[in-house]
Amino acid sequence: MADKTLKVTSTAFAHNAPIPVRYTCDGENVNPPLKIEGIPDDTKSLVLIVDDPDAPSGTFTHWVIWDIPPTAAIAENASPGGVEGMNNFGKHNYMGPCPPRGETHRYFIKVFALDNLVGLPASGTEEALEMVLKGKAIAYGELMGLYKRP
Repeated sequence: MADKTLKVTSTAFAHNAPIPVRYTCDGENVNPPLKIEGIPDDTKSLVLIVDDPDAPSGTFTHWVIWDIPPTAAIAENASPGGVEGMNNFGKHNYMGPCPPRGETHRYFIKVFALDNLVGLPASGTEEALEMVLKGKAIAYGELMGLYKRP
């Protein structure tokens, strides 16, 4: 896929650490702040996917955005621009972690750098986006957080 690595971090939580309640369905349900380092100079757009591969029905998409202008930061509770696709809640915005009670799930924040625009309409899904991404990403990085409902 990508031959360069992006470093995706957050001031809210570390990789493989618990996600604070603020960013979940049990809190304010706002997106965490993100920092993206190592964006290649020829990047024309970014893609952001937040998903839960541990969901009972299979991978569950919480946020999906493409054609994001190349930026080194995404602010807390803010859309980074671009096209927000539909998540598995049937919404075009961030929806935080919300696993079944008693279960700890992993939440992957994936960032792809592309040397072009994706061009999908807002009705596009994560699955359609992944078809476009195959072989197109020039860099990739991810941040993984954990959440278990109180």
